[in-house]
Amino acid sequence: MFKKHYCLSFLIFSFSFLVTRSGFAQSMLSKGDAAPVFTAKASLAGSAIDFSLKDALAKGPVVVYFYPSAYTGGCDAEAHAFAELKDKFTAAGATIIGVSADDIKRLNTFSSDPNYCAGKFAVASDSDGKIAATYGLTMAAGRLGIKDVLGQDLNHGFIPRTTFVIGKDGKVIAVFSSNTDHISPTEHVDKALAIVKGL
Repeated sequence: MFKKHYCLSFLIFSFSFLVTRSGFAQSMLSKGDAAPVFTAKASLAGSAIDFSLKDALAKGPVVVYFYPSAYTGGCDAEAHAFAELKDKFTAAGATIIGVSADDIKRLNTFSSDPNYCAGKFAVASDSDGKIAATYGLTMAAGRLGIKDVLGQDLNHGFIPRTTFVIGKDGKVIAVFSSNTDHISPTEHVDKALAIVKGL
């Protein structure tokens, strides 16, 4: 147990250090900016799909949340919280899409796991960080010599935990980041829900 928590603490420390050095917050999208539309390979309930932000926005607001990695403490808690509150997001007319650098095979498992996404919403793969870059986020290098909660090596990059709430008009309504706003993974979920419910 100690080793698992140590690895996760090291991941958080290393990731925070790298992100701080990257200066990603200087160019991050802010309220009122047009959100870049994207398409991506994603997974929903264990099956690969093609996700289109443009198509999702045609139905209503979209919560685009970037996270470092599946099967790490904070990201697992965040996914579980989004799954638990999915019906409330749906009632507010909002779509949820998670984005990380995990590959589709890994996301297929994560998206269907009842302890995490529970088949409630899609998670997209941004393995090269190109989607994140259009939102002003810099992916930190992987290969940090650490393992996830399953004991697997984490050798992909890490996108900083950042949530964008995007209105149906394609404009950013709100943005918050664990790095700059110092909020917990589950607070991202609560804040996003409060915003979409107020629209």
